[in-house]
Amino acid sequence: MRYFIKLAYNGTHYHGWQQQPNATSVQETINKAVSVLLNTEINVMGAGRTDTGVHAKEMYAHFDFDKIIDVHNIVHKLNSYLPKDIVIHDIIKVADDAHCRFDAIKRTYEYHVNTFKDPFLQQQSWYFHHPLDINLMNEAAKLLLTYTDFQCFSKVNTDVNTFNCTIFEAHWSQGAYEQNDDKQENGKLVFTISANRFLRNMVRAIVGTLINVGLHKITLNDFRDIIESKNRDRAGFSVPAHALYLTEIEYDYITK
Repeated sequence: MRYFIKLAYNGTHYHGWQQQPNATSVQETINKAVSVLLNTEINVMGAGRTDTGVHAKEMYAHFDFDKIIDVHNIVHKLNSYLPKDIVIHDIIKVADDAHCRFDAIKRTYEYHVNTFKDPFLQQQSWYFHHPLDINLMNEAAKLLLTYTDFQCFSKVNTDVNTFNCTIFEAHWSQGAYEQNDDKQENGKLVFTISANRFLRNMVRAIVGTLINVGLHKITLNDFRDIIESKNRDRAGFSVPAHALYLTEIEYDYITK
């Protein structure tokens, strides 16, 4: 029988999701916990990979087990066993051929930027104090929805069959930021992007390129040319990983 795990984690102390030698990963930590509690070796498959330091507000993984699981009991025990920076929200019995990676129809990421220095956000948001033209950045973000080939935002030498992605949503929002009890306008920026799939490093490269738009280093026409060039060297820098969040994964057979 196949089960989905719905979980979240703070990625600060992990070398990404995927298990790897000589480094602590979220996948390895989940494997050990589930294996101990079910008294058999379990290898979970993740819905995707997050890089070192990236967080997940919503992540799915699946595993196979030949017995019916007492969901409430095992969720409680897993949360007691796992470190404080990983939480299990639910375990869901699914069809035997369900696949948490290949069956996902939509994924959403957020990138958080704070424009006022705050020591309590140093591991959750990227401090960037230069003035940005948010309206122009949103105009550029709209252009992403008119393209499907995003090779220019992908890591080079990556093993994929296609660089095509369908982007459903891409926009910046801004809000007040509270510091010393005085609300400062436009102090917090969040970039939200949803797509059917993402390439490696894609979101961080898009954000870096949009930052260059907001700094007036490149124009909207330049942004179009970068996408059409399919050349990673033409795109902007890759912003730091610690401010990136996987926020939602959708399946047509799992209701929210």
